[in-house]
Amino acid sequence: MIREASFLSRHASRVIVLGLMLLVSLNVNLVHAASQSLADRVIEHRLANGLTILMVERHQTPVVSINITFGVGGVNEQVGQTGIAHLYEHMAFKGTRSVGTKDYGKEKPILDELYRLGTMLDQRQRDLAKKGARATAEEQAEVEALQARVDELQTQAGQYVVGNEVALLYQRHGGVGLNASTGKDITRYTISLPANRLPLWAAIEADRMAYPVLREFYKERGVVMEERRLRNDDSPNGLLFETFTSAAFRAHPYGIPTIGWGSDILSLTPAETEAFFKTYYGPNNATIALVGDVNPKEVIALIENTFGKIPAAPQAPEIVTVEPEQRGERRVEVEFDAEPIVAIGYHKPSLGHPDDEVFDVIDEILSDGLTSRLQTKLVREKRLAASVGSDANYPGVGAPNLFILTATPLAPHTAAEVEAALYEELDRMKTEPVPAKELEKIVNNIDADLVRTLRSNSGLASQLALYQTVARDWRHVLKSRDRVAAVTPADIQRVATQYFIKSNRTVGTLVKKPNGKTMALAPGREVAR
Repeated sequence: MIREASFLSRHASRVIVLGLMLLVSLNVNLVHAASQSLADRVIEHRLANGLTILMVERHQTPVVSINITFGVGGVNEQVGQTGIAHLYEHMAFKGTRSVGTKDYGKEKPILDELYRLGTMLDQRQRDLAKKGARATAEEQAEVEALQARVDELQTQAGQYVVGNEVALLYQRHGGVGLNASTGKDITRYTISLPANRLPLWAAIEADRMAYPVLREFYKERGVVMEERRLRNDDSPNGLLFETFTSAAFRAHPYGIPTIGWGSDILSLTPAETEAFFKTYYGPNNATIALVGDVNPKEVIALIENTFGKIPAAPQAPEIVTVEPEQRGERRVEVEFDAEPIVAIGYHKPSLGHPDDEVFDVIDEILSDGLTSRLQTKLVREKRLAASVGSDANYPGVGAPNLFILTATPLAPHTAAEVEAALYEELDRMKTEPVPAKELEKIVNNIDADLVRTLRSNSGLASQLALYQTVARDWRHVLKSRDRVAAVTPADIQRVATQYFIKSNRTVGTLVKKPNGKTMALAPGREVAR
């Protein structure tokens, strides 16, 4: 369920504008009217506990799509607790005091003892690992006895578990698309269901927000560790981007993998996870977007009577760490038995900065579609790369981030050749003004993409909740299309010249691991294995 690259995609900032235009017409000529229509069609309500509700009526079918987005992600974790946001996302599906259990009154004391001894076992195992061969037989026996008792308690607790009951409840009542994802800045929970099942949804989700139970904690922690092994440790692409991102961000928590470091995951405790939930999962840190066959007055009354009873959480700690200015190129290599990959990242401003839309345009020019510059030059004409790509908001949007370029060399060409070709295309943007015809094509593509993208209620609900969370106001995107359309060739040249410089970039390269040989590296180059 993790979405490590859960940042705004190339289309995110423009998707919502025309998505709401669809409330008026599917005619792209009305794209400008969409912004005006949006302010009238989105109904906003805020509860006394801080919960924000956004609603759009669409009565074509008796279905409603719901997106609950919390302003919490990997950036909110503490040292030694990386991965806790993602772990809690998993735990949120384990149920509550009334869902997912046969008898919570009997289950709770077993869970309390399991958590107490499980935490003790984790500490004893870390102590043994530190001592290594110096550990005594008595200490090893103590750990074995603790492990046996923890296993016994897990078996006892398991007798009361009703597995996957949250999903089964939704499924029985016509719910589809139940999912969740954790990113750097946000965590999201989604579902679509018949409109007459909204009371069921409100009862389930208010219960999950107020009274979650971290049952099967150690089992799920093991699942997350296996997920990390598959997605990061044993994945060439995953390991490269984990290493690359950590090199690009030396101070800001964007450099920490959302799934967490392995040693941290294995050290997470139920008490820490519960404390994290109480800090960040209050209604005052949540936005609920509902799009479909809804009656706003009835929905507000329903949510007031369910979510409205949940007290606001204390103000969450502010993220004060700012990534220092990069003062020189950083290069990392990852050895893996796989074909080469190149990743290049340049530090750039975050959402809301005047240059942000300029990077969106550059992103379009470089890699959107088969006729984009990188596809045309590197893939089709020069045949240097098998694939190329770019992204203007990596790995998050809440803080200054990266503009990244990625490419997979096409044999027999090397990573170095592809890297040089990518720089050549960036330099073109500094010296050659982008033709007006090319910019016009981008705006036309934006309009067309918007029409295609947000026909679904779920897509619209997703964008409303997303921008309300990351920009603190869904209206932030009302003029997104116009801001993109206002970007000039001079803007592109200025931004390219200012940001696409050697001292501001980080380069990560996946290199094929030699058989039993140690590679000679240039001075100052880091290698991850």
